[in-house]
Amino acid sequence: MRALDPERGTLDKAAGENFPVAPFFLPRAWRTDLMAVYGFARLVDDIGDGDLAPGGADARLLGVSPDEAEDRLVLLDAFEADLRRVFDSTPRHPLLRRLQPTVRRCSLTPEPFLGLIAANRQDQLVSRYETYDDLLAYCKLSADPVGRLVLAVTGTSTPERIRRSDMICTALQIVEHLQDVAEDLARDRVYLPAADMKRFHVREADLAGESAGASVRALIAYEARRARDLLNEGAPLVGSVHGRLKLLLAGFVAGGRAAVHAIAAAEFDVLPGPPKPGKVRLLREVGVTLRGEG
Repeated sequence: MRALDPERGTLDKAAGENFPVAPFFLPRAWRTDLMAVYGFARLVDDIGDGDLAPGGADARLLGVSPDEAEDRLVLLDAFEADLRRVFDSTPRHPLLRRLQPTVRRCSLTPEPFLGLIAANRQDQLVSRYETYDDLLAYCKLSADPVGRLVLAVTGTSTPERIRRSDMICTALQIVEHLQDVAEDLARDRVYLPAADMKRFHVREADLAGESAGASVRALIAYEARRARDLLNEGAPLVGSVHGRLKLLLAGFVAGGRAAVHAIAAAEFDVLPGPPKPGKVRLLREVGVTLRGEG
C-alpha cells in the first residue's frame, strides 16, 4: 500500500523502474517536468492496480467516499475529473497540482493522460488478450503516451520520433509484463497472448508454478525476442537527438535491453520473481545504444 504522504509515496517509486525517470544530468526544468509526468503515470497505475490504502489520502483528495474507494472505476472516474481541472481550473490532488505548471509550460494536451487512464479502466474490464495485436492495442494506451509526453516535455516531437518512441514504449511494457507474469496472475491478469500460449502448449495453470517448465520458458523466450526486436526498431530515436536528451533516451532503450538480458540469463524462468538487470549490464547497454551498435 502507498505511504500516507500521497506525493512522496508515489514519487519514491521512480527508483525502482526499469528505466531512468529524471536522472541528475538533465536540466533542472526537465527533471521537474518529467517527475511531474511520472507522478501522474505512477498514481494512475496505483489506482488501477488497487495499490491505494483503503480510505486513504488519495481517495479523500479525489472526493471519493470511503464506501466508494474500493471501486477502482469510481476512483479512475474521479481522477479523470481532477485531471480535467489541470487544464481549466485547479485540481484537488497534489500530484495533479504539481503537473499543472508542466502542462502549461510545455503546452501538453489531455490526450496522452487520458490514454493512461483508459488503459487502467481497461485493466478493470479486460484481463486476457487473445492475440499479440490485441496486446499492442492495449500498449498504445498503457505505454506509448509516456514516451510521447517525454518528447513533448523536451520539445522534440516529430512524427518519426513519435513512431520510434511508440516502439520503445511498447517494448518496455511487454518486458515488464514478462517480468511480472506471476504478480499479474495473482491479480487475475494474463498479458501473454492466448494465441501464443496455445501455440506453445501453455495453460494458465502452468503460470502458477514456483518455476517454469520448458513450454513456459519457450513462450517467454518468444515474447522476449519480440520485445528486443521492437527495442532495436525504436533505437534510431536515440541517434535523432543530441546532448543530454540522447543519454536519457539511451537509458530507456538500455533499460529494456538489460531487462531482456536478465530474463534470458534466468533461462526465461520468470515465475520465481522478476529477473532484474545489474548496474554493470545496464551501463554496458547504454554504451552499446549510444554507439548505435544494438
